[in-house]
Amino acid sequence: MKIEQFEDKGLAHYSYIIMSDAEIAVIDPARNPKPYEEYAMLHDARIVAIIETHPHADFVSGHLELSEAKQTPIYVSGLAGAEYKHTPFDEPAELKVGQVTLQAMNTPGHSPDSISVLLRNEEGKAQAVFTGDTLFIGDVGRPDLRETVGTATATRQELARQMYHSTREKLMALPDHVTVYPAHGAGSLCGKNLSSAPSSTIGEEKRTNPALQPMSEEEFVAFLTADQPFVPAYFAYNVELNRKGAPKFDTAVKQVPLLQPDHKLKDEVLIVDTRPQEQFKQGHLPGAINLQDGPKFETWLGSVMWPDEQFYLIAEDEEKLKEIIRKSASIGYEPNILGAFCTPPQVQTIAEPALDMAAFRANPDQFTIIDIRNRSEARGKQVFAHALQLPLPELREHLSEIPRDKPIVVHCASGYRSAAAASIIAHVVEEMPVYDLGEAVKEFS
Repeated sequence: MKIEQFEDKGLAHYSYIIMSDAEIAVIDPARNPKPYEEYAMLHDARIVAIIETHPHADFVSGHLELSEAKQTPIYVSGLAGAEYKHTPFDEPAELKVGQVTLQAMNTPGHSPDSISVLLRNEEGKAQAVFTGDTLFIGDVGRPDLRETVGTATATRQELARQMYHSTREKLMALPDHVTVYPAHGAGSLCGKNLSSAPSSTIGEEKRTNPALQPMSEEEFVAFLTADQPFVPAYFAYNVELNRKGAPKFDTAVKQVPLLQPDHKLKDEVLIVDTRPQEQFKQGHLPGAINLQDGPKFETWLGSVMWPDEQFYLIAEDEEKLKEIIRKSASIGYEPNILGAFCTPPQVQTIAEPALDMAAFRANPDQFTIIDIRNRSEARGKQVFAHALQLPLPELREHLSEIPRDKPIVVHCASGYRSAAAASIIAHVVEEMPVYDLGEAVKEFS
């Protein structure tokens, strides 16, 4: 028996293959099914089961495409309201994969329809548990994503109570040696303090995971509902898309129109320019926003752009452009791309203004300073005493609140988010220059 972990670093997502006697089960696959198909081909094995631990909010799953390609059943909780052909997988259901047994455990808390999958080896001994978004390494899943989304809904307080019982009565009751394989690691917004470790054990989590320490149910609810990170705009959209099943990955990606750089663009459609900020500031199309390609591009695209909003996409070269389209598809945004093209000719572009750092250091009160970090970051460490707090995921909804009587300086913690925010603000504020403090924020923090 072999367990293979696949990682999508951009979404901090883990998916799994369990292989025994040339039979394979795939758990929580990413949207692109090729890695799992290639693994099966390489090992001369057959995919016999696809398991979804819940309808995911933070990425689009490839379960339906993989199922149709391999004529393989999908197993998911009957509570999930799946609209695709599936086999309900709830306690006490089991399925055999080669010589091992996979057992369903209903573990609500992150969502009402969350399951964990317990693996028992050839001797029937509990060996590993695939916990989806219920138990992470160093954390548990957030309980506030399914209050109004999905077939089964519940308040965050109700889900937090369910998480208390799922962890204490089911997962923590497993033997200490059982290996824990979560669906996400550090960087995911499905929890608030995930470890970078790819796996752990039940015993280690009982010792070190803050959410598994002794506390009353009321204390746990207060602990779990406090200080959760922001919810990106695309999360609810992905839950519904995963309940239905997404279109085929390669087909969807190829349907994105590739345009020539001089193509006449539609008015009032935002342009997402993914080039490095240095290139963007030297020259960009009027009205473009600078959402740079990077480790968390997918999350920020799904936080800044709304799920029903069309946009154009720019990258520095063809290879980057194809990669960015595929990243957009991983959160189901590829239908929203009205067209994609490479760096436009400089003659069509405008340059960003450069901040006079000496003047800013000497008289910061002569500028409107906008802090676009998350609220928890700002509470923990304020950089400028009188900064206006407008977190990047909320910025476009609050642009009218920005004063226009002084030049504007935008900052975050390191420069990535402020580049995006400054370009968004500059798109609507014409009365005053808008400056990105960028990495220079480190001088003040």
